[in-house]
Amino acid sequence: MDTTDVAGVGARIPKSYRVRTELEALLGELNEGDPLPSERDLALRCGVARETVRQAVRELLVEGRIRRQGRGTVVSRPKMVQPLTLRSYTEGALKFGRTPGRLLVDWTDITADADTAQELALPVGTPVMHLERILLADGERIGLESTFMPLDRFAVLRDFYNPETSLYAATRSMGVAYASATERIETVLASPREAALLECTTALPMLLLHRRSIDTDGTPIERVRSLYRGDRIAFQAALTD
Repeated sequence: MDTTDVAGVGARIPKSYRVRTELEALLGELNEGDPLPSERDLALRCGVARETVRQAVRELLVEGRIRRQGRGTVVSRPKMVQPLTLRSYTEGALKFGRTPGRLLVDWTDITADADTAQELALPVGTPVMHLERILLADGERIGLESTFMPLDRFAVLRDFYNPETSLYAATRSMGVAYASATERIETVLASPREAALLECTTALPMLLLHRRSIDTDGTPIERVRSLYRGDRIAFQAALTD
């Protein structure tokens, strides 16, 4: 293991840890958008091999502390913190001071498979609306959202809804009252298609959210699968006993 003596007493720590500590201190002196020194310069500064620096840089990229820009690396803005509530992505982004947006990928009518039918309390093969959109924050692609809704109830959305705006607000305007939702979060890697849509690599850790929302009558409203870049967003929940 690549290690360094500490205080001359025989204790040893990995050089990668020392490099990471020095990079953390350097980031504390820089502002958003400032360039990070090259790996070669950092290796000379820290007195280690470039591969040791490269490992620390990869960790910071995954954590979203830094990002690639052209041929260099710059300091990133802090991750957007999205609250886990019944409210829409739009409201969460605005609360964090970011400008939300969406890009339409697909809006089609399909038949419900077994999982979708179960989540929406429908017979298998029932027509459902599928809406897939890229989620933006200040123009940056941070998530990919797929929503499934019963077609017989929500087909009217095609008459007035702009898919680049909040779906939550549109359904509420129809008189739909959200009562509760269940949500499961897990970590995954993106497929090649998902990575291309989110402009990242398949090696970047993702946060996958599964949500099922119901109205005040206990009727399912939607099944949602949301994939978020782990380097650009974090989630927060308020817990009570």
